[in-house]
Amino acid sequence: MACFRLSSLFVLLACTSLLSHAKEQVKGSHYHTSRLSFVAATRTSTSSSSGGGTAPSPTTSTKHHRHKWIGPTGHRVITVDVKGSGEFQSVQAAVDAVAENNTVSVTILISPGCYIEKVVVPVTKPYITFQGAGREVTIIEWHDRASDPGPNGQQLRTYRTASVTVFANYFSARNISFKNTAPAPMPGMQGWQAAAFRISGDKAYFSGCGFYGAQDTLCDDAGRHYFKECYIEGSIDFIFGNARSMYKDCELHSIATRFGSIAAQYRNSADENTGFAFVNCRVTGTGPLYVGRAMGRYSRIVYSYTYFDNVVARGGWDDWDETYGHDHNHSKTVLLGVYKCWGPGVAALRRTSWARELDFETAHRFLVKSFVNGRHWIAPSDA
Repeated sequence: MACFRLSSLFVLLACTSLLSHAKEQVKGSHYHTSRLSFVAATRTSTSSSSGGGTAPSPTTSTKHHRHKWIGPTGHRVITVDVKGSGEFQSVQAAVDAVAENNTVSVTILISPGCYIEKVVVPVTKPYITFQGAGREVTIIEWHDRASDPGPNGQQLRTYRTASVTVFANYFSARNISFKNTAPAPMPGMQGWQAAAFRISGDKAYFSGCGFYGAQDTLCDDAGRHYFKECYIEGSIDFIFGNARSMYKDCELHSIATRFGSIAAQYRNSADENTGFAFVNCRVTGTGPLYVGRAMGRYSRIVYSYTYFDNVVARGGWDDWDETYGHDHNHSKTVLLGVYKCWGPGVAALRRTSWARELDFETAHRFLVKSFVNGRHWIAPSDA
């Protein structure tokens, strides 16, 4: 999917639809604002990176600040058009226009086009929604790799490669794609991690979005997140981090040329309430690939009601120990499992003694939005 020119008629139709949707959107965001009396703490990202162990630089972490938000107090719409017909031509300029310590629900309407830029939503700007015109036509992309030099001359490392990084709470994105165009690495190459998106804020919601990359596409870093009807593409550990996230009705598409892996989860303590839950998803593309790798000693990855095409590697899972010579004995403490999954690739998942075919009692918590405490911030129609 490359940047391309759109006909005037198509752009006009897309923008008209976008503005119509926005009018409905700003009447009330997908959050239950009547329930939003809370104290929100921003979180420090202490996760190490996946796919070769390039940990984030300490300078990328946010400090712990506590802000008291009593829900959004109003709404605002900001328009962005790369061709100049909106208030801004870049997404970052629109984000910069949002007030510090924002308490207003802000919808940033992003017209069709390819926005070639890096975007950061800081911790002081919650309640922002990126609203695109469709994931095929509204794209934010950049091309950083972990080995590329940053502003200080040092390597960026994985977490700072993201084309879009969100530190703020209550972020949402709809009908838009995020892409890292760095080439896929050849086997054995180091420093080619290239994230398309990093989410480090709490209570983030994504619907109809695309995430495109190769190694380490989606950095699901920290917080509670909900992905609905999204398309996520990559080759190695293309979903990774230590968040508590649910992926509902998503397509997980592998572009691995030799060996790949979908999810690498970094829960490293029994006290951490994190993990990845995939519900009613589809696993497609090329392989062979592992469906999950245990980055942490207590990693949790569960697939339920999910279709697996014939791309799953024998055994299906990787406990990280055998691959990297660790002695944590993950197989006794991780929860890697499936519940009522199907498709030609599902048989390979049953060939590892320490991965589990779950019963309903164990799987239930990974099937419902309460896994991410969604009753308090996700509207029923959006779940």
